[in-house]
Amino acid sequence: MVTILLLSLAGAVIAVVVGTFWYSMATPMGKVHMKYLGFDKLTPEEQKQKIEEAKSTVWKTYLAQMFLSFLTSFTVVFIVTMSLRNDMTLAGALGFVVLNWLAFVVPTIGSAILWGTCERSIAWKKFFSDIFSNLVTLLIIGFLASLFV
Repeated sequence: MVTILLLSLAGAVIAVVVGTFWYSMATPMGKVHMKYLGFDKLTPEEQKQKIEEAKSTVWKTYLAQMFLSFLTSFTVVFIVTMSLRNDMTLAGALGFVVLNWLAFVVPTIGSAILWGTCERSIAWKKFFSDIFSNLVTLLIIGFLASLFV
């Protein structure tokens, strides 16, 4: 159980790292995310001001995201380690992770975009960016977990 908890914590860190890179301005997905947040409508000065305002509370946001990522990571680590301990192949274990992603993550993100305030012009880009960010993260965590079984 300690191994699962440690791997889950490592997975949460991986999720934050992947998310930080995925949504950075250096990537096309980051540009879509910034457009979703409305940064494209702000002047460079207004953007800097928003960033400065957020600096004092961003650690709370990252801490909350780390907790949410831990819950997801724990589930992935549990699925993969238990599957491999029961003589399933890595492909089969990761298949369970992908099915969970398809059944829970994709509909949740889709619903949030459908019923949220996302501009229709970027809705599909935002949808695919978000679901694939999650898929990549889940598969990396699952593969990491498989190395310690």
